[in-house]
Amino acid sequence: MVKVNFGYDISYTQNRELSWLKFNQRVLEEGEDPNVPLLERLKFLSIFISNLDEFFMIRVGSLYDLSLIKKETYENKSGLSPKEQLDAVYKAVRPLYAQKDKAFFELEAQLREYDIYNLNIEELLPGERKFMDSYFKKNVMPLLSPQIIDSRHPFPHLWNKSLYIIANLKVSDKLSTVGIISVPYSVPKILTFPGNSFRYIMMEKIILHYYDSVFDKYAASNKCIISVTRNADISPEDEAFDFDEDFRAHMKMILKKRSRLAPVRLEVQGSIDKKLVKYLVTRLEIKESQIYKSKSPLLLDYSFDLGDELPLTTRRNITYKNFESQYPASLDPNERITIQCRKKDILLFYPYEQIEPFIQLLKESANDHSVKSIKMTLYRLASKSRIIEHLCDAAEKGKDVTVLIELRARFDEKNNIEWAERLEQSGCKVIYGFEDFKVHSKICLITSREKNKISYITQIGTGNYNEKTAKLYTDLSLITADQEIGKDANDFFKNMSISNLDGTYSRLLVAPSSFQDKIEELIDEEIFKAEHGYEGRVIFKANSLTERVLIDKLSVASQAGVKVDLIIRGICCLLPGIEGKTENITVTSIVGRYLEHPRVYCFGIGKDTKIYISSADLMTRNIVRRVEIACPILDPDIKQRILHMLDVMLKDNVKAKVLQSDGNYVKKTHINELPVDSQKYFMDEVMAANTGDGSRPKKESTIRNDVLKFIIKKLGKYLKK
Repeated sequence: MVKVNFGYDISYTQNRELSWLKFNQRVLEEGEDPNVPLLERLKFLSIFISNLDEFFMIRVGSLYDLSLIKKETYENKSGLSPKEQLDAVYKAVRPLYAQKDKAFFELEAQLREYDIYNLNIEELLPGERKFMDSYFKKNVMPLLSPQIIDSRHPFPHLWNKSLYIIANLKVSDKLSTVGIISVPYSVPKILTFPGNSFRYIMMEKIILHYYDSVFDKYAASNKCIISVTRNADISPEDEAFDFDEDFRAHMKMILKKRSRLAPVRLEVQGSIDKKLVKYLVTRLEIKESQIYKSKSPLLLDYSFDLGDELPLTTRRNITYKNFESQYPASLDPNERITIQCRKKDILLFYPYEQIEPFIQLLKESANDHSVKSIKMTLYRLASKSRIIEHLCDAAEKGKDVTVLIELRARFDEKNNIEWAERLEQSGCKVIYGFEDFKVHSKICLITSREKNKISYITQIGTGNYNEKTAKLYTDLSLITADQEIGKDANDFFKNMSISNLDGTYSRLLVAPSSFQDKIEELIDEEIFKAEHGYEGRVIFKANSLTERVLIDKLSVASQAGVKVDLIIRGICCLLPGIEGKTENITVTSIVGRYLEHPRVYCFGIGKDTKIYISSADLMTRNIVRRVEIACPILDPDIKQRILHMLDVMLKDNVKAKVLQSDGNYVKKTHINELPVDSQKYFMDEVMAANTGDGSRPKKESTIRNDVLKFIIKKLGKYLKK
C-alpha cells in the first residue's frame, strides 16, 4: 500500500485513526460485558455512539479537508495519504455498526426481564395506542415542520446530528417527490406509558408511525430515520482572521458556523432503497461509502435519564453499586487545608477521593487576609461551578484574581464564554492565551504575604477543574507548598500574561518549550543505566501516544533493554512486541466504570525514581501545539502511593486489555490468579482507609493494615462464590 519513502520506520507503528477505532471498540465491548450491570451497558453503547460522532466530526472532518489539498501528505506512523486513511476508516467502522446492533438488541431482551420494555408500534396495547395517539396530536404534531422537496421547496439544511424522518412521496402516477420531517428538540426523547411495568417508545418511532398522516395527500414509501454528521473541525488558531478583533466575539461566530459545515457521514435507521440513496448522495455531496445503516437507534443518550424514572429496586439491579467519593483519610476535615498542605504535600485521587479539599482551599484563600492573589488556568468547567464562585468572591473582596481561560476547549466554547463574562463582571482579570497554542495546563497559584514574606501554595492537576467530571474521571491533583514550584508557577503566569512561550523553569516542565526535551532526557538516563548493566525502567500512563519522536525514543529504550510499561487508555500508535524494535514494551488499556484520565510519567526504580504528573498526553498536539505542564512529585510518601497505583493498574486482569503486535487488543486472563479490577480495588481501598466518622485520620501504617484486612475479606467472599 505504501509507495512513498518518507523517512520513517513504520514496522512498529500504526495509524492513529485506526488505533482510535480500536479504543472505541473497547468501549463498545463494555456494553457487551455480562459482568457490567444492564443499564450501564446501555450507557456504554451510548458513549460509543457519541464517541464515534465526535470522531467523524473532528478526525474524519480533518482528513476530508486534507484530502482536498492537491499536495499529497502522508501520516508518519502508517505512510497512508488522507484519502487512504479515509478509505481505511470507512471500512473499519462498518462492522462496528453490526456489533453495536447485536449488543443493543441483546440488551433490550435482557432489560425486559426487569419489566423494562422499549416498544415497537406493533407491541403497543390498545390503551397505549390511544395514549400515544392523543399525546402525538396534542404535543408533537403542532411542533412538526414537514417539508416536500420540489421546485418551490428546496432541499433543506439538515442540521448536524439531528434526526429526520424521510420517505419517497407519490404525488400521482407520474410525479414523485421526497418528504422530510425533523424530530424536534423540544419533544421528549421517549414517551413513557402509564402502568406497573416500565414501557416506553422512542419519539422517532412515533413520528415515523404518523408520517403518512402528516403527508396525508401523498402515498409514502420507503420511510426511514436519518442523521447527518458534519465536519466540525474548526481550528481558530489555524484560520486567518483579524487578531485585533475581540477574541470572544470571534469564537461566537465560529460556533454559528459549526453546524453548517460539509457532511462527512449519513446514518440510516431502517431500510432505504437505491433511488433514495442516490438522491441523498447527490444532495449531500457524499459517497455511498459514507452511508452507514443501523438497525438500532442512532441516538441512545436517553439511557442516562432512564434510571431516574425506574423504581429503586429495579434501578439497583441494573446499575453500578452506589459509590460516594470519600474525603481523604490523610486529611483532617477540621483543620484548614492551607495549614495542612504547608506541613506536607497533598495528593487527591479522583473520583475515589473528593475534589472538596481543593474547593475548600479556594474558599479559605478568598477569605484569608494574607492571600494577595489567586491565578488559575481554566479549560473545561461544570455548568454549576463552585470554583468560579470562590474566584469571583475573592475578586469581590479585593484580591488580585487572574484567570487564563481557554475559549477553544472543543465543544465547551459556549460554556467558557459565559464563565469568562461572569468572571470579568466580578472584577477578575481574564486572559485568553495565545493565537496558535491552546492553554491546556491545569495549575492554580495562591500567593500570600505575611510579615513582608511572600509564600506560595500551588495546585497542579491532570484533569479539569470540574466538580462533575471529578466524580466520573480518574485524575490526580497535587497541592504543594514547595516554594520552588511556586516560583515556577508565578513565572508561568507572568509569561502567559506577556505571551512568552520560551520561559525557563527550575522544576516544572512546560510545553511547548521544555516538556518533550526533558522527557527524552529522562528516557536517555534509563537507556544509559541499561547500557551499563543497571535496571532501566519507564512507566507512562496517558490517554494517548501519537508523538513520533517519543515513540522512536521508546523503541531505542526497548532495544537497550529498558523495561517500558505503557498504560494508554485510547490511541497508541506504538506497536509492542516487535522483535528488535519494541519487544521490551507492553501496552495496557483500561476501560471501566470511570474514564481513566491521569497522565503520569515515571522513570527509574527504587528511591531515586522520578515521577511527574501532567495535563499533557504524549501527542504532537499536546507537546508541540499546546501549553502544558508536568510537575515533579517530591514527597516520598506520595511517590510510593503513585507507584502503588501504577502497580495495581498493571496487575488489572478484569478491565485491562493488552495491545498485541498486530494492533489488536486481547483481554488479560486471570486463570489461577485472583481477579484484579483496578477501579474496584481503589474504591475498596479508599473506603477501608477512610474512618467514616469525621475524626482525625489514622496513621499510615494503621491505614495499610485496614486496607489489607478489607481486601482479604473481599477476596474471601469472592472465593466462596
